[in-house]
Amino acid sequence: MARRRKGRFINGIVLLDKGTGISSNHALQRVKRLYNANKAGHTGALDPLATGMLPVCLGEATKFSQHLLDADKRYLVTAKLGERTDTSDSDGEVVQIRPVKFEQKLLEDSLEHFRGDTMQVPSMFSALKYQGQPLYKYAREGIEVPREARPITVFELLFVSLEGDDLTLDIHCSKGTYIRTIIDDLGEMLGCGAHVTMLRRTQVAGYPYEKMVTLEQLTELAEHVDKEDESSFSVLDDLLLPMDTAVANFTEVNLPDACEQFIMQGQPVQATGLKAGELVRMTLGEQRRFIGIGTMNDDGLLAPKRLVVDHSAE
Repeated sequence: MARRRKGRFINGIVLLDKGTGISSNHALQRVKRLYNANKAGHTGALDPLATGMLPVCLGEATKFSQHLLDADKRYLVTAKLGERTDTSDSDGEVVQIRPVKFEQKLLEDSLEHFRGDTMQVPSMFSALKYQGQPLYKYAREGIEVPREARPITVFELLFVSLEGDDLTLDIHCSKGTYIRTIIDDLGEMLGCGAHVTMLRRTQVAGYPYEKMVTLEQLTELAEHVDKEDESSFSVLDDLLLPMDTAVANFTEVNLPDACEQFIMQGQPVQATGLKAGELVRMTLGEQRRFIGIGTMNDDGLLAPKRLVVDHSAE
């Protein structure tokens, strides 16, 4: 007997505006249930404390989520000066209190230190793994393990405000940058300590801020959905961004319709405009239907790497 499929075959990306106090995985599962999607994945976790843009990939879009994990991010962060915590944010325990007394020049010089290419030692309270376990599990047991410094890039670090002991910054950075670590390091450079009290992700890749929706908004729309009537999901589906927006920065290679049977069977085809080793976005025909990503193989042909599977007939 054929297995009954779980959930709908729906493809696209939801720009979720994650609220504070919930994990990224919890938010992901909520979105998956609301859409009754058969498959879902997020594109870079936000701490429970953090809010803001969390692209959630549904269906075939999950195949391209890695490229959003690798994308630049932008954050608005507020730091409490004068207090250092064991997690570098307000969810942790205060471990040191010091007076806040530094000159503006020291702040400006300290901020400059973080701009551009630097090496950062990840926080013990991160999801990076050591011997198969996330670092935060060791941290919660009071165990400190060695971490290697990793290269990061801060493309832009803007001073927003300093109100009392609350410092707000706008940071545009590369993947893998820990904002909590920047704030903790900055606090030490200022001689007073600091920790994150507010963190909001305002951008992932080139996605528009105004397209974000909250779980509350999705839940309200879902009240009008009849799970037995596929068409009723349109109130939610209309919010989905196309799955190829995850690879919008890739060069497009448009193939003739005649190539479809070959490329979809994993066979390389002739194509122009290829560069060795470059991943490209493959589209088909005059309608430029997105079918996946590919790259030039050793024979100079376009070889598929990840393909979009059409489940509509299942």
